[in-house]
Order: sequence, then structure tokens, then C-alpha cells
Amino acid sequence: MSPESGAPRPSEDIGALQQERWRAQRAYVISQSPFFARLWAGRPVPERLEDLPALPLCDKAMLRESQATHPPFGDYLAAVREFVIRLHRTSGTTGQAMNIAQTQADAAQTAAIGARCFQAAGLTTGTLTVHCLNYRMWMGGVSDHLSLEAAGATVIPFGAGDSQLLVRTILDLKVSVIHCTPSYPAALERTIAEHFAGLAPRDLGLSLGLFGGEAGLDDPSFRGRLESVWDFTARNANYGVSDVFSNFASQCWASNDLHFLGEDVLYPELIDPESGDPVPWREGARGELVLTHLEREAQPLVRFRTNDVIAITGTGPCTCGREATRFRVLGRSDDMVVVRGVNIFPTAVGGVIAGFDALSGEFRIRLKGSGPYDRLPVEAELAEGAEASGALAEGVQEAIKATVRASARVTLLPPGSLPRTGGKTQRLIRED
Repeated sequence: MSPESGAPRPSEDIGALQQERWRAQRAYVISQSPFFARLWAGRPVPERLEDLPALPLCDKAMLRESQATHPPFGDYLAAVREFVIRLHRTSGTTGQAMNIAQTQADAAQTAAIGARCFQAAGLTTGTLTVHCLNYRMWMGGVSDHLSLEAAGATVIPFGAGDSQLLVRTILDLKVSVIHCTPSYPAALERTIAEHFAGLAPRDLGLSLGLFGGEAGLDDPSFRGRLESVWDFTARNANYGVSDVFSNFASQCWASNDLHFLGEDVLYPELIDPESGDPVPWREGARGELVLTHLEREAQPLVRFRTNDVIAITGTGPCTCGREATRFRVLGRSDDMVVVRGVNIFPTAVGGVIAGFDALSGEFRIRLKGSGPYDRLPVEAELAEGAEASGALAEGVQEAIKATVRASARVTLLPPGSLPRTGGKTQRLIRED
């Protein structure tokens, strides 16, 4: 891999750089990947990136089948087995966890691209940063730790769990930055309230919260509450797709949207989630994000369906000076629920829930059967000290109706009744 992979490129160079890297990656995948040799059998492989839609898409189900047949990495492993230095696993929140292989070059590039994201979000050299993502095989543990180091931070490898010790660690060491999932501060707030009398979250002295692994932070009301309670700046600093890249997009100080900071190593496309037809990559477009590695040794992917539905919000220079495409994640195509013909994403419901002070912000959508659905069944947790009432439930239902244009049936749950986690929180639960 090219040593300059960690350096951002001006927009006028990016197209030529992407094409140059695709030529080398194309030859590598053709010669080294049995998976793609089988998928592309009898098809010419385009030399130009703009012609990639001539190739079939690949998806998670295909990769799962490949790993089941050719364990542990599947026959899309293109590198020599002895060159694999690390095995990660995906979180498995939407199905069977996947084994992710990395070579030394893959790992170094992952750290470099992740470092760009943390720097864009405001992380500066030497800042004492506590890293609170799960280290147990998940990409967010070790990979994001190394990205934080590459960004210049002084990293405390805390991991997930033992919230009391975490609070004491932040106080004792005067930690400035926390990196965790957006739902984790709520768990810390409860720990502080129960075990640290007279202490408020803002008393911990954190100045910056870097978040990733879950949706929600792009909602202004959710972010506003976090910043008010903790008295820090909150940024979505970590958007990635584990099968492709741990972290390649981040917010900056000037925008509420994500900068696509991996354009030199990833080629993005948009497709219609239902038909799979290409959608032009331009400002204002919406569609499912499809990604192709331009440099990857262990498990290179070409035209991989991420299931993330995004909206492109900007293609020109940002106020922060970056020229990378800006986008917003609307939700996951596999989490989309159709209620009386209206497409609903859990993230939209979360934005409504976050606007009620009487609610903690924790919620679940619990679906029974395969549908169709007339109403959206939402379980919303009360905030500490709040009382359940018919008026509150009706108010939430009306707000969901006005915002997401779907009828809902809201059940209010006692404070603390929904689980908190240092990993990803599952908002949509499907039951038979």
C-alpha cells in the first residue's frame, strides 16, 4: 500500500488518485480473490471506476456464506494467510458476527484514516483521552485506540464496563476527552447519581466527547442535552462500516454533517435500496451507500452494500476548509419499518424521543411478526424523577405522527428499565 494513504488530498486530485489506485486494486482482486472470481464469472471487470455499476453488488449475506464455507475468513481473503496479523469481529447486532482480517498494511491504514476523523472532530496532540469502547474483538476497541494514538492523543485504554472506576479515573487523572457510544453517557449519569453524592456529570471536567458506533448524535436536541448536562463539546467522530473500514467519516467544528474522509482509499456509490439501481453521487441525493476498497490486502470488497441509507448534504468546500463530501446517515435499510406505506427509520424516532425532557432518551421499537404494521410500537423510558401519564404518552405519539408521519403506540417504561451498553445499542427488535 502507498505510504501516503494517511494524507488527505485536495478535491481536484481525488478522482485521478482513485482511478490510479483502482487499477492496481482491480488487478489484485482479479488474481487473488476466489470469491470475486466466482461472483464475476464471465463478466469483464471495468477499468474505469465510473463503470463499476456493470458489476454485481455484494452484501453481508454473501460474506456470511463465504465464511461458513471457508472458515474463518471466507474465500474473499486475498492475502497470504500468514500475513494476517489480527482478527476482529463485527458487533453482530444485525446477524451473525463476521470475522475481519487485517494485514500490517491494512491495520496501519485503518489507524491513519481514523486519525483524520478524530482530528477533524477536534482532538489535539497530547490530549488525555479515555477510550471506552469494547476491546473484545470488536473493531472499535483496538482499531480506534490506534487511531486515537495516530491522531496524537494520550490514550487510556479503559474499555467498556465498571462505570464507577471510570468516573474515578476521569476525576483522578483529570481526563479531557472521552470516546464512547452516544448512549453510554446516560449510563454514566446514572452511576454518578447512585454512587457519587453531590457530583454532577459536568463536575468531571471533560471538554470534548467523541462518539461513534451508534446513530443519534446528529439530532440537535440529543446533542444539546448531552452538551448541557456534561458541559463539553459533543462530536460524531467515528462513522464506519466494520467489514470495510472502522472509521472513515466525522463531524468538524463547522458542520453537523459527516465529512467522508476516506475518499482516497474508498470509492463510494449510491443505489436505490429496493431496486439496486445506481443513484447519481451529487448534493441532495439519497440512497444506500455502496463502498469499494481502493487499497486493501486481506479482505478487499468491491461494490459492497452497507445497508446505510444516506443523504449527501454538501460537495463543495466546508467552512472548516475540508473539501470532502458531507453526508448524513438517515438509517439502515434493514432497519427500515413500513407503517401504512411510510418508510420509518429508528433514528427519526430517536430524534423525537430526545426532544422530551421527561424521557431519558432510551427507547426500543419492538415489532411482532412480519407486518404490515398499522402503528409503530415504541417503548420509551422515563427520565429519573419523571412520572408516567396518559398525557405524556399521547404527546410523544403526536410528536412522532407530526415528525415521521406515522401513527405510534407509545408505552412508557420506568427509569433505568432499558439496558445500557458500552457497545452498540439495538433500537429495533423483531419478534416472531
